[in-house]
Amino acid sequence: MNVIAERTGRHCLPLPSNRLGLYLALRHWCTPGQRLLMSPISADEILFLVLAAGLRPVIAPLSPRDGNIDASRVDLSTVDAVLTTNLYGLPDDAPAYAGKILIEDVAHAMETSIGGRPVGTFGQAAVFSLSKHPAAGSGGVLAVERESDLRALARARDELLAPGSLKADLISVATSMARQAALKLGLVRPALALMRALGMQEEREGYRIALDPEQLTLALKEAPELPPFDPWVRADLHDYRARRGRPALWYQSRRLAKVAADRGRRLAGVARLAGLPTVAPAVRDHLDQPLFRVPLLVRDRDAAIAELERHGVATGYLYDPPYDDYAPDFTEASPDPAPARWWARHVLPVDPSYVHRSFPVLRDLEPPTERPCGSSGGTPSAL
Repeated sequence: MNVIAERTGRHCLPLPSNRLGLYLALRHWCTPGQRLLMSPISADEILFLVLAAGLRPVIAPLSPRDGNIDASRVDLSTVDAVLTTNLYGLPDDAPAYAGKILIEDVAHAMETSIGGRPVGTFGQAAVFSLSKHPAAGSGGVLAVERESDLRALARARDELLAPGSLKADLISVATSMARQAALKLGLVRPALALMRALGMQEEREGYRIALDPEQLTLALKEAPELPPFDPWVRADLHDYRARRGRPALWYQSRRLAKVAADRGRRLAGVARLAGLPTVAPAVRDHLDQPLFRVPLLVRDRDAAIAELERHGVATGYLYDPPYDDYAPDFTEASPDPAPARWWARHVLPVDPSYVHRSFPVLRDLEPPTERPCGSSGGTPSAL
């Protein structure tokens, strides 16, 4: 946690997960009923956290250059607050939202900067994940500017924490260590098969967890209470608000300390992937950023995923379909959903740390033949 405090210059609150931090920030700075601008492309649980906070999700138009909110096409006068995503580590245009309540989701962007200023220092609050760059399996940090907010958020956190256990901590640490070993040894396929057989991954409809509109409607009647939304928010991390003990905290600290040492390898991977014709154009604008994933835009994404798994490379963090199509009855639709649909259908996020293993597959992939209709970006190569 000290690493994040030093990077941001902010007061930091340790959490069992990024998810709990986002909910706490939304509840603290926003009022139920307010309109929150958010990207159409993000993790399932993020949408449910916004709903749990009693807010109205207003889905923004998406920029096919980077998969983030297209700030140039947003009317900020119609919303009360903004939640950025910083997808795969590519930064949202945080300065464009000055004057609005701004909550920064920095899960993918722990080491990303805008003009030399760290992402996570632009808004009222920023929420980091220790399961992404540090690969600690769990853990989050909420960074805020004012100590008075920190104290209030700590009280709210403690009210929501569920009891933890030594057994759960040890299992969490062991599972994370096993994942890291599988990645390094190229044992992704058997590891994925074992996780699915043991029920360690939530069942999905395509790439999204089942929405269950009737149950979600009932949960909305209890918003802004969080527990009724647990069936959705806890996907693949059932103890997302369980108190962590010493083994988990030790492991999180150990993994966080290794992030800086991995920077050079990530940067080298980003540079190599940026030369591919399929790379998302914004990647070439951020060669100095050690991205969490490098988004490629490819013709046959599912075939590419299967081939990568055969080469011992896992692919995750796919958010398809966009919120407009995933939960139309619970969101205010984007004024232009086509670019998000195109992006969600074609994006292939690649870990730059393992580019040596994935490149033989990636170099042969072809870009999509169709354009991201409805966007102002032109052809994919000129986005």
